[in-house]
Amino acid sequence: MARWLIGVGYHLLRVWARTLRFQIDDRAAVVGTPPNERYIGATWHNRLLLLPHVLRTYLPNRKGAALISPSRDGDLLADLVKRFGYEVVRGSSSRRGAAAMLQLADVIRGGRDAVITPDGPRGPAYQIGGGIVFLAQKSGAAVIPIHMEYGSCWRLKSWDRFILPRPFSSVRVVLGAPHHVRPTLSDAEFESERLRLQNAMMQNVEML
Repeated sequence: MARWLIGVGYHLLRVWARTLRFQIDDRAAVVGTPPNERYIGATWHNRLLLLPHVLRTYLPNRKGAALISPSRDGDLLADLVKRFGYEVVRGSSSRRGAAAMLQLADVIRGGRDAVITPDGPRGPAYQIGGGIVFLAQKSGAAVIPIHMEYGSCWRLKSWDRFILPRPFSSVRVVLGAPHHVRPTLSDAEFESERLRLQNAMMQNVEML
């Protein structure tokens, strides 16, 4: 049944995405360019729905792995992400987090990108955990904030008010300028870098 639901969801998402009008704001200059640099893509959890479609459609030459929660819901999402051609690393800020970040660091060292929703899977919304900071420092890869604003949408009654774009509406995809996380020597410096990255991601948010 789960496999059947994922198959239906995959095809439904592809049809849904075809009705939308995408506008790409490529501040990172990565669309259509050779993948010479490795990046960590970061998007807010409530904008996650269309990310697999955006990556496959507009960045088809960039391969990588996405961090997915080891929960039961994460099982379904992991299968869906794989159908869009991305690998999956299972983990979160609360379960198997350190091991997952080390796996993603290996992905980056192997010449591929990593993708994370740094406020998932439990929130609070728009507050990043320390895992992405650790990964950026460990791998040396810059973070590219990936953000989506919708012309018209529905909001679910979830912890992050998850967003579903209405069919035939517009979607503005912002690929933010690469953000370099600096090395730190203390907890206070680490927290400063976490907030600096969080602020860089929030600069693109118009609709909370």
